[in-house]
Amino acid sequence: MPQNDEFLYALVNANPIDQVMSSYVHLIRRGRNYVCNCPFHSEKTPSCTVYMDDPHFYCFGCQSGGDVITFIMKIENLTFHEAVKFLAQRAGMEVPDYNGNGQDKAYTQRRTRIYEMNRLAANFFYLNLVKGSNKAGLKYFHDRQLTPQTIKKYGLGFASDSWDELTNMLRSKGYSDDEIIDAWLGGRSKNGRVFDMFRNRVMFPIVDLRGNIIGFGGRVLDDSKPKYLNTGNTPVFDKGNNLFSMNFAKNSNSKRLILCEGYMDVIAVNQAGFENVVATLGTAITPEQARLISHYADEVIISYDSDGAGQNATQKAVKHFSDVGVTAKTLKIEGAKDPDEFIKKYGADRFRMLLDGSGDSMLFLLGRCAEGVDADTEHGKTLLLNKTAEILADIGNDIEREVYTRSTAEKYSFSYDILKSRVDAVRFGKRKSFKKKEWKNITARATYVRDDINPEAVKHKREAKAEETIIFYLLRRPQEAESIEKDAPPEIFVTDFNKRVYSALLDRMKNSDRFSLSLLADEFSVDEMGKISGMEAQNRELEVNPQVFADCVKVLKNTRPSSDQENGISDDDLRALFSSKRN
Repeated sequence: MPQNDEFLYALVNANPIDQVMSSYVHLIRRGRNYVCNCPFHSEKTPSCTVYMDDPHFYCFGCQSGGDVITFIMKIENLTFHEAVKFLAQRAGMEVPDYNGNGQDKAYTQRRTRIYEMNRLAANFFYLNLVKGSNKAGLKYFHDRQLTPQTIKKYGLGFASDSWDELTNMLRSKGYSDDEIIDAWLGGRSKNGRVFDMFRNRVMFPIVDLRGNIIGFGGRVLDDSKPKYLNTGNTPVFDKGNNLFSMNFAKNSNSKRLILCEGYMDVIAVNQAGFENVVATLGTAITPEQARLISHYADEVIISYDSDGAGQNATQKAVKHFSDVGVTAKTLKIEGAKDPDEFIKKYGADRFRMLLDGSGDSMLFLLGRCAEGVDADTEHGKTLLLNKTAEILADIGNDIEREVYTRSTAEKYSFSYDILKSRVDAVRFGKRKSFKKKEWKNITARATYVRDDINPEAVKHKREAKAEETIIFYLLRRPQEAESIEKDAPPEIFVTDFNKRVYSALLDRMKNSDRFSLSLLADEFSVDEMGKISGMEAQNRELEVNPQVFADCVKVLKNTRPSSDQENGISDDDLRALFSSKRN
């Protein structure tokens, strides 16, 4: 075997996919395999299967799939080479010289250069803060009662009011203007001049779970807008997928996380002795951030501001945490506007008592229903009943819904039967609406089907299905690769993507004594690996024997390019082709 193939085979064996995935999701044994809630989209019932015979995973809900390397690439947002290094470190293995494809090398180098620039920029901002002539940033942090130890721990800094101080420093280190802009550390004006993106702001470095500085948040010291400026999307940073201070919170050994609104709240809470605190990055929490938190916590205490925007954000957060199975509680702060002010006024012990007494998030949502409603009028009482019914209808667990319905009826002096009837009606309406929407999607797919990975499959449905079945047949018989290629040479394939997959499989099988899907991970993207895993997973229930294989080859050899477009291929035709020869 080639050196890299030998190493990849050993790497995958040293990192069993069930053990690696169990660090991120809860796996449930199902026969020889495992199932779990997919970590890549929100769901309440498992649609992701982990197959142990040829170790890989596939989600029937969002079509994510691949081997253990693909899983790490997707969940940790890494390139192939970075994922290999991640798994090698986990297994205590040394990575040989990497000879991957040029595209992956270029992308890896691009990300590496951004990490380097961010590290240099963070150090530049920190030295500006502690040694620079402008002491405005240091005064701001001093006024917020941050200790020198905390400032150093978080690497806080200050960006001066210069237009090109940071840009010139990065240029002197060998970075081009395009690279500086790519890292979102600089921007380009209409006349082509490159300028520093962050100016006259205190700076908060954003660090990922592996300790890389991936971006920055900057806060102005005056009344200029925007008050906060965060790094935009780059090859290493997406604010909707990351959390501030998660690099510290993940090591707290607590299954409870505190979710705050801003950087300073997090830093103040952390300085008071609570490592298990994080914040979103300038936006309301996203489903992706909720799923990230679910990997480390069973319970979240939401500590958002008590104003309208904060309460609306709390309501959305409760829904996202419910979707990923995390218990959410809400923190009611009295006598202070936020955790930072509360800790300064009352101390860490009182804040810990506040956390322990945090309230039920469902009671919080139900309590909000009464805001702005005059329940003494008939109209107001009807409105309140309808608003609470909407909240109660979203509770999936029957027992929980029953408990909250009774307590709500008692609290607002509703008839229990009337409230329950309204809740049931809302649930029925939502189910009907969902089925109607689902039917629209089905009928829409009947006339237009989109396949972003293999777009030619839309025009060549039968041929694409035959190709996928041949690929599945090959995956099940790697030892017969030469004879399979003789009967079905790649040239007869109609769609380019399936031809590329088939050719890559044949090449690896002919040149490797031992084959697994992992050997394809450096040639195909994570989405393409999901498509390949889907071919394997979706054909498992079929008995693809030599006769079925022969029929598929015949379909491809007899293809008339215009036939599908002119006459169409019915679902009955497809079913007949792949079910008539199972026995």
